Amino acid sequence: MKARIKWVEQVSFLGETESGHAVLMDGPPSGGGRNLGPRPMEMVLLGTGGCSAYDVIHILKKSRQQVSDCVVEIAAERAQEDPKVFTKIHFHFVITGKDLKPEQVERAIHLSAEKYCSASIMLGKVADITHDFEVVQE
Repeated sequence: MKARIKWVEQVSFLGETESGHAVLMDGPPSGGGRNLGPRPMEMVLLGTGGCSAYDVIHILKKSRQQVSDCVVEIAAERAQEDPKVFTKIHFHFVITGKDLKPEQVERAIHLSAEKYCSASIMLGKVADITHDFEVVQE
């Protein structure tokens, strides 16, 4: 996997992926930015949430669960001192579908967290990661 980061101006950077996608990252005005895009650490959280949601949906579909929506709400805390690594991350999954079995949802989240989601497993080396979920039946 490869990526490229190109400085645009001030503290704005264009991230380009090997798969041909781009995202602009920027800092807050207090740090010299213009707030034109997400912060790099926000991108880390988004990537981790996306990685886990991908796994959960994939596992639920393989389990023949009728999933129609998946939302992951993430709350994180960072260290006060540099390097300001994540110290706590909480994932709240809201899974919507027809005749969903809560035990299958819980299993999918557990498998993602413990076996499949490279990003959350990597962040789990430095942060306390917790998960919970709710099932919304259609």
